[in-house]
Amino acid sequence: MSNRSSLNEFLLLAFADTRELQLLHFSLFLGIYLAALLGNSLIITAIACDHRLHTPMYFFLLNLSLLDLGSISTTVPKSMANSLRDTRAISYSGCAAQVFLFVFLLAGEYCLLTIMAYDRYVAICKPLHYKTLMGSRACVKMAAAAWASGLLYAVLHTANTFSIPLCQGNTMQQFFCEVPQILKLSCSDSYIRVAGVIVLNTCLGFGFFVFIVLSYVQIFTAVLRIPSEQGRHKAFSMCLPHLAVISLFISTIMFAYLKPPSISSPALDLVVVVLYSVVPPAVNPLLYSMRNKELQDALRKVISWTFFSSGNTAITLHK
Repeated sequence: MSNRSSLNEFLLLAFADTRELQLLHFSLFLGIYLAALLGNSLIITAIACDHRLHTPMYFFLLNLSLLDLGSISTTVPKSMANSLRDTRAISYSGCAAQVFLFVFLLAGEYCLLTIMAYDRYVAICKPLHYKTLMGSRACVKMAAAAWASGLLYAVLHTANTFSIPLCQGNTMQQFFCEVPQILKLSCSDSYIRVAGVIVLNTCLGFGFFVFIVLSYVQIFTAVLRIPSEQGRHKAFSMCLPHLAVISLFISTIMFAYLKPPSISSPALDLVVVVLYSVVPPAVNPLLYSMRNKELQDALRKVISWTFFSSGNTAITLHK
């Protein structure tokens, strides 16, 4: 019997049983969600409106902010709604849609982070060829390839995941439909197919990881050869935020998918998932703008323009 005909819904993790703690969970997730919305929206607006930021690095950062907005909007609002309504349920089709969108956006982000590593490599190791290799058409094609790769991977991964027979009930120990949690519900005779999904994910992820590591080895080798301290500082300020984002993203996802069952626990699983699905969209804008004067100036202009426009609107309405 197919999963669709035997299961109508899944039960997600309940953060708390008491109403007060449910509202606390709602408030905490709401704060994180609003921070992610505000931070990424400001990044997108600043890059789109400031012509000085119309460069490959900021173009890819704009795409990253779009992916971050999508990924956190796929998981957090449903969890908040469940807390308000005091329910754990998500429909089978809703779970499939959540898996598809989350995998699509997460895979697209991983591809984009790999492209951003290549962009930094070309900028620092091959500066004379930068305009040729990273022209506007090439950047658009790379970004489109990242989105298309994420879409293709999500279609195949979601179809494969939901074609595996599920015999271990419908309760997940996670606040959204996470693939490892769904695979835990699979029948024992589906071990080979489950292992195949894990091996495929590991191979693809490891390939991108090796490319990123090799890129940064060459980047840091080139940076250390820069004679001036100011030049080295500028190069590091361009690369370190991206390296911090990649490190958090890859380490938590690899741990979530590859950790041995012996150290697995609901509390640990929850912390790891929050670290790779909720935290990055909220902190990425801070990491990228913290040591970037150009982006900081553009953000100040956007914020000033927003407050100025709001003030004029209020004055007009008062009159």
